[in-house]
Amino acid sequence: MTNREILSIALEQSAVDCGCRAEDFLQPENRIVTSGKNENARRYLALPFSCQLVSYGSNVVASVDKRLYSEVERFINSRPVQNCFESPSMYILNRILEPYQQRVCFMAEYFLPDVEQLRELPCGYSLKVMGPKDFAGCYLPQWSNALCEKRKHLDVLAVGAFDKGELIGLAGCSADCDTMWQIGVDVLPGYRRQGIAAALTSRLAMEILQRGKAPFYCAAWSNVKSVRNALKSGFKPAWVELTAKSLDFIDEMNRAPEEHT
Repeated sequence: MTNREILSIALEQSAVDCGCRAEDFLQPENRIVTSGKNENARRYLALPFSCQLVSYGSNVVASVDKRLYSEVERFINSRPVQNCFESPSMYILNRILEPYQQRVCFMAEYFLPDVEQLRELPCGYSLKVMGPKDFAGCYLPQWSNALCEKRKHLDVLAVGAFDKGELIGLAGCSADCDTMWQIGVDVLPGYRRQGIAAALTSRLAMEILQRGKAPFYCAAWSNVKSVRNALKSGFKPAWVELTAKSLDFIDEMNRAPEEHT
């Protein structure tokens, strides 16, 4: 699979998620569409969106509730692409969203592998490719980035790092859509800064490609450690997303852990 083919797969999936055409993300002009449900969207997305902004660098594609169409269209067309995702503009976007009980919630950067740079990286520990039966007992807090207990049925493949038979690092991937598998990775605290995360991530990416799927990696822009791991593992920035959610959803996320018990 070439870099061009991988990017094409990502563009097609973003188009499904947003309800537009793949070529819309590559135009010099912004594009706005009304969001709707689609059974082929990434399985963790809650559609329709109230407001979803996506950029592959050339423009902004906004997928929105029809009630927000005109205001969001003015918002994205009144500032440069990158400013639509910067903090000062968030205050303006929140003023648009709040009458509808919505606010900006998620802001993330997505990475795709560069097949010209992707290679198996050493880490000094033995690595093992694992299937669902192998990692069935690993749904524990220390592996919560690699595996998702709420969506176990989507976790399809993993690579573990072992020290004398003990699992010390785990990269897992979820089949979030038919063509793309998302990678997450965890390493036990005492084993960090040894290149284990990059070794696991790169190996899992290669295993995914061998199965005819496109791997992708997501990180919050502020998660410097995760971004560094993506770059070290042979990934490169591909697109960014901003997602609005209901005030109730955001309040629930902000509740202290003890309030959930």
